[in-house]
Amino acid sequence: MGSEAKISKAEQFIQNLNAINAKKLALLMVIGFIIYHGLLHLRYGSDSCKWLLSDGRFKGDKEWQPFGCMLHKYTETDTRKCFRYLAFWGNQNHFVFIGDVRIRTLYLEMINHLKPSDISNASIQSTLGKTENLQFVDYKLRLQVNYIYANEVSKTMIDEFIKWQHEEDPPSLIVASCTYSTFHNGNVTKELQKAFEKNLTRMVKPIDNLVSKKSKVIWKLQDPIDHEHINDEWKNVQNEDIDRINQVVYDILGYSDAKIWSSSKMIASGLVDEFVDGHKLGVLALKHDVQILLNMYCNDYMNYNDGTCCSSAEPYTIIQIITYALLGVCLAIAVAMIVRRWLLKFRGINVYMPLSQTATGPIACAPANSQSPVLALASLTVIMAYFYLCDRTNFFMKENKYYSEFSFWIPVGYVFVLGIFFTEDSKFTKVLHRDQTDELKGWMQLVILIYYMTGASHVLPIYMHIKVLISGYLFLSGFGHFTYFWQTGNTGIVRFLHVIFKNNFLTVVLCLCMNRPYQFYYFVPLLSFWYCMVYFLLTIPPRVTAQSSDNNAYQYLYVVLKFVCLLSVITVLYMSEVFFERIFVTRPWKALFVTTDDDIHEWWYRWKLDRYTITYGMIFAAIFHIAQKYYFFDDNNHGNLFSRRISLTSTLAAIIGIGFYATWSFFCRNKQDCEEIHSYVVFIPIVGYILLRNISGILRTRYSTFFAWFGRISLELFICQYHIWLAADRNGVLVLLPGFPTLNVLITSFIFVCVSHEIHRLTTVLLPYAVPNDWKLALRNMLIFIIVLIPIGRYDGMF
Repeated sequence: MGSEAKISKAEQFIQNLNAINAKKLALLMVIGFIIYHGLLHLRYGSDSCKWLLSDGRFKGDKEWQPFGCMLHKYTETDTRKCFRYLAFWGNQNHFVFIGDVRIRTLYLEMINHLKPSDISNASIQSTLGKTENLQFVDYKLRLQVNYIYANEVSKTMIDEFIKWQHEEDPPSLIVASCTYSTFHNGNVTKELQKAFEKNLTRMVKPIDNLVSKKSKVIWKLQDPIDHEHINDEWKNVQNEDIDRINQVVYDILGYSDAKIWSSSKMIASGLVDEFVDGHKLGVLALKHDVQILLNMYCNDYMNYNDGTCCSSAEPYTIIQIITYALLGVCLAIAVAMIVRRWLLKFRGINVYMPLSQTATGPIACAPANSQSPVLALASLTVIMAYFYLCDRTNFFMKENKYYSEFSFWIPVGYVFVLGIFFTEDSKFTKVLHRDQTDELKGWMQLVILIYYMTGASHVLPIYMHIKVLISGYLFLSGFGHFTYFWQTGNTGIVRFLHVIFKNNFLTVVLCLCMNRPYQFYYFVPLLSFWYCMVYFLLTIPPRVTAQSSDNNAYQYLYVVLKFVCLLSVITVLYMSEVFFERIFVTRPWKALFVTTDDDIHEWWYRWKLDRYTITYGMIFAAIFHIAQKYYFFDDNNHGNLFSRRISLTSTLAAIIGIGFYATWSFFCRNKQDCEEIHSYVVFIPIVGYILLRNISGILRTRYSTFFAWFGRISLELFICQYHIWLAADRNGVLVLLPGFPTLNVLITSFIFVCVSHEIHRLTTVLLPYAVPNDWKLALRNMLIFIIVLIPIGRYDGMF
């Protein structure tokens, strides 16, 4: 034959599109963003308070998003909790608003936020004219809020600052803003500007002295005006004059310890149409300003997960230090192995290894055996360091989630278009075959990820449908485990430990590295608990399998009795929450079911929501296999499961079932009632989907390779999202590329998927070492793991 045809650049590019190269690209991107954010911190500093007060943007619903950090929405209860906490530790919550009438409106909005109408709070407030001083006091909270009128930087205003700097306990927070007395007349001349600059310069020293005493001093820039609705008093003021005054503030106070509040001006500029009399901030702008002040004052004390602005990074623990030290040793050994291999190659000594074994992880460039557990742990070390950097430090930025119909449904639409585009024939014809279940897990997981990214949980119909998807995963788990036990009869300890390891490896590592309780990753405890229940139920005598039931038809009765017993136990636990708590708060397994606050209610909520789902899956599997055995249908070919009449009837019933649940979710108004009914009827839409997906032979034997690929790493995707795609323990969104929200989501999603795929590979590599096929060695390793957990348990109060 002639010489081989040259491969085109397009064909060569397609050949290079694989998981290995994608991970290499993801690694380079992570390194690039580390350098980029390092330069940002060097240039602009790492103080998120500065970000909060200096920059931000509006989202589609006029919600304010600070630059690079998350804004907690303080309610009256949250605010009082903050002040009460600080008062408990002896702090005097003393706020001072000093400035013109615009500052007065901000003061009044702060008081309104605290709801002083409650007589039990022992609050008092003066009711003098608009140019007089005001005061609000709440003795229970040790809270005092003052407004001091000052329409210019005069001797009176400077004397106030000098007085405060000599006080033993100066105000905790001072918010100031003013121009000069003749500002309303307009025509800001150079002489007036120089006079303002000179007077403002005299403020620098007392401000610096106050900040050295731990007071927070904020100078609020002057807001623009709305010329279309301005009143006669302000009609001569021009926005150009306001900008000149604000520039003077930057020039003078920019070198002081005062914080210049420019984000308030940006908020006002975006809400000019809501101004009162053309120059006073509207209600929404004032609410945003109050939230910014409260986030700046309270976040570092309250540690809300969704409030990272002005919040210090979480301190590390001894367990985290030890964990990362051990992982670091593995990384050092792996580097030494790679260096040794390079040196041997440099000396001309050939090192042979199987062609199929090439590195694909974060050290993918290393010509070493990727199946080595040391290299796998080294790769895991690099990944866990990235996890820590993303979610336990303030190195990378974080932003609040944003929900809109557009932001939720457009990505869902894109995902399903891609899923339908990448379809092909499967080599399997069985109902719920491997390709189909991977596909189902894949699209469910992608929709769940979009749901968490957009924060759509407050939309009840969407919330309930997402609960169906999570229940569907548990339903498939029950179906799959029962099918495996039924067909193989394998109830060995090795198989049990294999499943437990694959489900829990990443979660346990994250618990140690990220300082979170096991229950924090709630889905894994659910999967593991119910798998243990399934294993126990099917392992206790009499053991029923497909083979044993062929020899004795009474075996089916044992299966029914086991299901009845399981449902009875679940119902008894559900009917008595006290009994439930006594079981699950028993030491030492209590640590598996409680949160950081030693609270069992989160586990109770998750458990009762899907208390019957696994059993539904097993019952469906039992009915399915018995019906298959007696030839009620035939799924060994590419044809339809049933006759035409039965197929049409089943299809109609499935559509009605799915429609029933969807309609009910839209009409259900109470979340608790919805969840209670959900527990009993969730199998209807799940079984309905399975019927629609499998009745037709054409649909049953085709699947989406796109969804199936994601389905194979669905568990890793669900767990990793907590820290490297979302942020602040899934309360916000990770920001690697600030200023470009859509592009940032694409970049973080790419890295997130690559990391999840790599962790899935590492779990597969480590599985035979952690759980050998010899049951004695497997038990030995399990015993070693328990021994290691004992000191950790004692440190966490497990024993």
